[in-house]
Amino acid sequence: MLEDLTVEAVLPRRTLVADPLDLDTLAGSLNGRLIRPGDEDYDIAREVHQAAVDARPLAIVRVADARDVARTVVFARDNALELAVRGGGHSLAGHGTVEGGLVLDLADLRGLHIDPEARLAWAQPGLTAGEFTEAAAAHGLATPFGDTGSVGIAGLTLGGGIGWLVRKHGLTIDALMAVEIVTADGRVLTASENQHPDLFWAVRGGGGNFGVVTRFQYRLYPVGMIVGGALLMPATAEVLRSLVPIADAAPRELSTITFLMDAAPPMPFLAPEHHGKPVVAIMFVYDGEMADGAAAIAPFREVATPLGELVAPMPYPAIYQFTAEGAQRGAGVMRSGFFDDLDDAAIETILAEMAVAPGQVMNFTQIRILGGAMADVAADATAFAHRDARVMVAIHGGYVGDAAPVEAWADRYFGALAPKATGVYSNFLGDEGEGRIREAYPAATHARLVAIKRRYDPTNLFRRNQNIRPR
Repeated sequence: MLEDLTVEAVLPRRTLVADPLDLDTLAGSLNGRLIRPGDEDYDIAREVHQAAVDARPLAIVRVADARDVARTVVFARDNALELAVRGGGHSLAGHGTVEGGLVLDLADLRGLHIDPEARLAWAQPGLTAGEFTEAAAAHGLATPFGDTGSVGIAGLTLGGGIGWLVRKHGLTIDALMAVEIVTADGRVLTASENQHPDLFWAVRGGGGNFGVVTRFQYRLYPVGMIVGGALLMPATAEVLRSLVPIADAAPRELSTITFLMDAAPPMPFLAPEHHGKPVVAIMFVYDGEMADGAAAIAPFREVATPLGELVAPMPYPAIYQFTAEGAQRGAGVMRSGFFDDLDDAAIETILAEMAVAPGQVMNFTQIRILGGAMADVAADATAFAHRDARVMVAIHGGYVGDAAPVEAWADRYFGALAPKATGVYSNFLGDEGEGRIREAYPAATHARLVAIKRRYDPTNLFRRNQNIRPR
């Protein structure tokens, strides 16, 4: 672990950029490389997962180490350039790029060290959740990440991390032990419960507002074979109404993520007559004794006759195959929130709106039943404060071409649900305005984040995110 370093230690004065926008000097100071318009790989390098975003940065810095990160941060600060930080590039708002500014690209930081005896891992931010999970699984271990293997670990972690192990092992940040982070003044700090604890508190849910994390230290949990898969159920009110009570009553070893799809894809375990029709896909991970897995999911199966199913013991990383479609780059709109329950009015709204979803690309409503280990942590222990959230609902509409019909549908749909929302997960926010960011952080949490932001980034250099302003 690096000790705290000053700007001068990380970026010797002879390499400081004196002339405005002297990109040649910046390029010469890097161990990585600088990509500019006209370079062969510029157009690929500037892409992010949200295909609706088509920004043309001044340059993209593919950093090779923490010192490159510090050099880039100082250069952006000293030249008043808007700075975007990209890990996996999956920000719904396209925050991983910027028009006319500088992109700090972490894709080449892919180091991973696993200590299976200590059950700890050091990981760099260019890794995806799937890559990390595969490597840890070789030791029968896992860290709880999200639901899609192609997502980068950095943004997912900094926003909280809600995934397949949430009820048994909690959020990703609950497994986070320390970070190495470059702050706006170019320092490389170690933040943990014992070092810069205020900063460590803030990065556990506060997003990329406080610096650029160049290494994460995670706790690893024993996770070997699981019972996983999907039950495909009729798209009825009865099925949706059963989700919360059954999942609430289930053992913590079971976590579920349910998708109500307006048009089922041609899955091999779904009869052809159901292809292209509405379906409820209850996807799950049971991390416990194999013999108990079938009993844990049986109550879902008993609500109605399944239209199809694929339920089997499998290595934990195999669950990511069920959401592999999420790796495809595309344009989409998402609206989401936390709720205490799914009442009959909410279920009626969900079914009615999904029946009229714009038919450009597959649309879905995702429902996650939370609780368990996520709720064991005190609300003020981390910047992610919605520990008592019981249900999360996310509405997604994909499109090609005109976004307006999909945005209108998503806004109307979520607007009908919103009066009963209790907050929102920052990682599931698009570019939805200051008010929605405030919904991600209760008043006391937000005030504490503002104070820490003022201490570590008083000029708001790190603002291409769900931004906490240092006011």
